[in-house]
Amino acid sequence: MSAFTPNEMMTIAASRALKNDDVCFVGIGAPSAACNVARLTHAPDITLIYESGTIGTAPDVLPLSIGDGELCETATTTVSVPEMFRYWLQGGRISIGFLGAAQIDKFGNINTTVIGDYHHPKTRLPGGGGAPEIATSSQQVYITMAQSRRGMVETIDFYTSFGHGEGGDHRQRLGIDTQGPTLLITDLAIWKPDPVTKEFTVVSLHPGVTREQVQDTCGWPVKFADEVAVTPPPTELELRTLRDLKARTDAAHKGQATTA
Repeated sequence: MSAFTPNEMMTIAASRALKNDDVCFVGIGAPSAACNVARLTHAPDITLIYESGTIGTAPDVLPLSIGDGELCETATTTVSVPEMFRYWLQGGRISIGFLGAAQIDKFGNINTTVIGDYHHPKTRLPGGGGAPEIATSSQQVYITMAQSRRGMVETIDFYTSFGHGEGGDHRQRLGIDTQGPTLLITDLAIWKPDPVTKEFTVVSLHPGVTREQVQDTCGWPVKFADEVAVTPPPTELELRTLRDLKARTDAAHKGQATTA
């Protein structure tokens, strides 16, 4: 088995969660990498949808943004953004919304808007885009992010995308009938929400990772499942697929930079 990085383990573990018949609303960055590794390995018939309206896209390289021409060129079809949101997303046709996060709390609420006070922020982030709608209208939400105390916090600075709110049945009390965040994949572990409290709980540690490492990089007291598994390491096929995808992406983007 080849050596692998924590980020590669995170991406591959996330890709494994996707099924061949999923209809997945894909976020840019780590979610896009995970979804396309799934498409190129065990889930060739997965339907990948990007916010710009591309349906059934099969990019050869990872897009720089939702407006990347690679998405439209390789899509089965492209629809308008209003149709994408009203018919596909709000119509309940998306099985998985795959999101990243700058900040997240233990109930899967996401901040991608500001760090610090909204009116006088320390850092202004890219914002929500379509993520708030994805978080409430997708049947389930998967989240990927690298662990850090700065990113995994007790209280997020701004609610961009609603997870489980205050926990428990908060989503249902607000009239949101989708499941919300059901999986959090980090570079150290796999987390799932407690069935009752909805607090994210560690169910699997990646190879070589300790409980202490998970706690040291998390801003709230971590809960662990009664039986914590070890995430299977990447296979040669998974690693080669991910690395080839990133190599093609790097080469394509460098080419764009050279000719720009």
